[in-house]
Amino acid sequence: MTPRRQRILLTCAVPALGYWGFVAFDSWNFQRIEGRELDRIQSVGPPIASQNSTVLADALIGRIEVRRVGLSAMVVEGTTTAALKRAAGHISGTGMPGTAGNVGIAAHRDTFFRPLRNIRKNDIITLTTITAEYRYRVVSTKVVDPADVSVLNAGDREILTLVTCYPFYFVGSAPDRFVVRAERII
Repeated sequence: MTPRRQRILLTCAVPALGYWGFVAFDSWNFQRIEGRELDRIQSVGPPIASQNSTVLADALIGRIEVRRVGLSAMVVEGTTTAALKRAAGHISGTGMPGTAGNVGIAAHRDTFFRPLRNIRKNDIITLTTITAEYRYRVVSTKVVDPADVSVLNAGDREILTLVTCYPFYFVGSAPDRFVVRAERII
């Protein structure tokens, strides 16, 4: 490789690495700040406004954890590009934790939901919100076409559905979606 090509590659690599570092730091910092905010709200009690059923875009929903696979991520309302860079997102139009229906949460396969590649049936998922802690047991996993939104259909029980792109190690826009379905346990 000629010195000129080396300089060109280095000139491209340094800004790309800098951008990656900024995005990684921003995500880590957001997770830390929102985690502290969730802990603070839980210690003093939820604000009166939290009784309202309308949730603003990017508002803090809570924290999702699957200890066995090492997953812990803050959850915000919405699945915009900006929201999913910093957290897992509650899929608008799906149920809210603690109510009958299907709570849908999405995140990127190469960030917050990467540990889902190791999830198994009967794993416990904990979703902690500002008002309560909800526990779910994994009942199934499957791979679906991105157009198959039936996995988010509401039911009469409390269901949690996690959605991420698949395959996990695919480079570029993944062709499928990995879906984890869990039922609430008391």
